[in-house]
Amino acid sequence: MTDSPEQNYDLGDVAVIGMSLRSPGARTKEQFWDNLVHGRESVSFLAKDDIHVDETLIHSPFYVRACGVLDTYDKFDPAVFGISDRMAAAMTPENRLFLESAWETLEDGGYDPDRIRGEVGVYGANNPQTAALYSSPPDRVSVGPEAIEASLAWSPDTMTSNALYYMGLTGEAVTVAAVCAGFHYAVHLACQSLLLGQTDMAIAGGAMVRLPHPRGHLWEENRILSRDGHCRPFDANGTGTALSSGVVTVLLKPLAEAVADRDHIYAVVKGSAVNNNGVSAVAYGLAQPERLSACIANAMEVGGVTPDTVSMYEANGLGMPVTDELEVHAASMAFGKQTGTTSIGGVKGNVGHGGVVSGGFGAVKALMALHHKKLAATINLTEVNQDLDFPSTPFVPQLETADWEPESGIRRAGVTSIGGGGYNAHLVLEEPPTAAERTPEAVGRPRLATLSALDDEALARQRVRLKDWLEASPGLRLDDICFSLNLGRKVMARRWAAVVRSRAELIAALSGDSPSGLATETAAAPRVAVDSFPRSDNGIVQSGTDAQALSDLAAAWVNGQQVDFDSLHAGEASHRVPLPTYPFRPRRFWRTDW
Repeated sequence: MTDSPEQNYDLGDVAVIGMSLRSPGARTKEQFWDNLVHGRESVSFLAKDDIHVDETLIHSPFYVRACGVLDTYDKFDPAVFGISDRMAAAMTPENRLFLESAWETLEDGGYDPDRIRGEVGVYGANNPQTAALYSSPPDRVSVGPEAIEASLAWSPDTMTSNALYYMGLTGEAVTVAAVCAGFHYAVHLACQSLLLGQTDMAIAGGAMVRLPHPRGHLWEENRILSRDGHCRPFDANGTGTALSSGVVTVLLKPLAEAVADRDHIYAVVKGSAVNNNGVSAVAYGLAQPERLSACIANAMEVGGVTPDTVSMYEANGLGMPVTDELEVHAASMAFGKQTGTTSIGGVKGNVGHGGVVSGGFGAVKALMALHHKKLAATINLTEVNQDLDFPSTPFVPQLETADWEPESGIRRAGVTSIGGGGYNAHLVLEEPPTAAERTPEAVGRPRLATLSALDDEALARQRVRLKDWLEASPGLRLDDICFSLNLGRKVMARRWAAVVRSRAELIAALSGDSPSGLATETAAAPRVAVDSFPRSDNGIVQSGTDAQALSDLAAAWVNGQQVDFDSLHAGEASHRVPLPTYPFRPRRFWRTDW
């Protein structure tokens, strides 16, 4: 719904070109979005035997056995990153989750870390307490190699530098400490670095694992944790929220460069702002309306966005009347006096309070809403709190999932995150620019599609996942699919390739139902005369564009040759598109002593 693709993009616009999420009830952003649009609550109510806390707590009448459980909190696939099992066990859960999520974000954006030549900044927030609860290392007398290695695996500070190191990248690495506003602060710093030209791309996010996991919480009157384990944003009967864990990362790039590089763009960060209440707080840890309002207004001003064009507001929404009232009051001051133009919602009703990653859950909700042009319902909202006085505000509670048709003609969302200690943060997101018209894809032209993995089992899982994805996404073009696979995935030892002329042939090849000769695998690839291929500095080059030349190139690649895929796709106008990411094979790693 934006202007034509020939427009001059605002120099302050930053594109979101990749995403990764794991949350209670969802291992992918697609599952997360499906849960939201279908109104599913992903907070679990635990049996006593499942809770890892002191027995006296469990039997307290005020103990609430509710938790947003992250089912992969203790698992990891170190082999993908060349990490030993000993090192994997030393790494904290948040270090491991963030590393896998950063990998998935790059793949979702269509980038292979081995082929990135620019600087990639990594900005992330975690919970420093998790490291101490996981298993604090001893106070070593020696600081030899083993002690240093262990401390780098364990330290909250090194979460972002570990991501750079183990993915083979260079750039900035900043680990953020901003309590529950950590995700937003990471995105804010990443955008600043990109706009200053300090980095070419950036990964920003947060990881939170509450330990012991899973566990409930003790209810205390007038505190932020829920009496019954349910979070009810804006509801008269709300008593707070439940605790949860998760990880979210996004891949960012200046918008003009993302368009020029033919990246898939989920949305645009138009503006971001952060501030702190300082001594002006009503009570330390609660929102201060004037300061939060200033933060929200500043983010809109930075992006050149007027409040009447922001038709979705994703609130911090703790589900506690006093905090919800403070936030709605603050947001109303920032938005001004227009009424009934902005949908308001709160994702904590679905997944609980994810601490430093809670803002990430809200941001992904908004990003997916922009991507799908749909507004997800706020669940557990059955009796709107009349003290919020919504009729006199710009906001209308989103009670049902609905198509997003803004009156202003453009879809924009504001996402607020508030952290204890007075931290305020706000992001203004906008739908991506209209894509340029493209010539229809050449019918019947042979194309090469490739997959690789560490072992044959993972390779087989990749084929199944890609087949299912293509069957569910009939609008994807074959040239975009092959371009994204060939240039956007790290090349590993076990390989599969197919030369196909249509999506249907690719799906058949992935299924193993294709005629012989379409696909080749590591174990059964025909031998070819490698010396017959032309070469560039980046590997062998196809000798022609017909099916036989591509089949020979596929066989050589499957047998271990390095192929110059840039040359293969030279002169094309193919776009990067989201495709299934690597099928990690997580195993449990848990440290009990040093």
